[in-house]
Amino acid sequence: MKRKITIAIDGFSSTGKSTIAKQLAKQLGYIYVDTGAMYRAVTLYAMQNNLIDKDHFAKAELIKQLNKISLKFIFNAEKGFAEMFLNGKNVEKKIRSLAVSKLVSKVATVSEIRKKLVEQQQRCCNGWKRYRFCCL
Repeated sequence: MKRKITIAIDGFSSTGKSTIAKQLAKQLGYIYVDTGAMYRAVTLYAMQNNLIDKDHFAKAELIKQLNKISLKFIFNAEKGFAEMFLNGKNVEKKIRSLAVSKLVSKVATVSEIRKKLVEQQQRCCNGWKRYRFCCL
């Protein structure tokens, strides 16, 4: 019987969690999926819709708009990891910007957002059952 393992790597934004997780997934033969990218994508959405910047955060409005946010991971075999798509557009590079990094922690603290993303992460992991999977 094959054993499933769960690996969780926690820490502050931009501390190298993704780098370590990608290397670990490669060594274990897992597919790497960065669930932190989901929080970054929601942050990007908020920025694009003038709901957050360095001086304000329209938290209640972002919560109201959560049903307008579609997040999807699409595996890129060439790169060896799943890329983040926000409302049908590949935003992998945009979500790694310094501007997003500076604001993502505000978004990640909102309980309604965390609840929605955890539900999506669980659906994502269930949808990838045929793969050995690294979900971070």
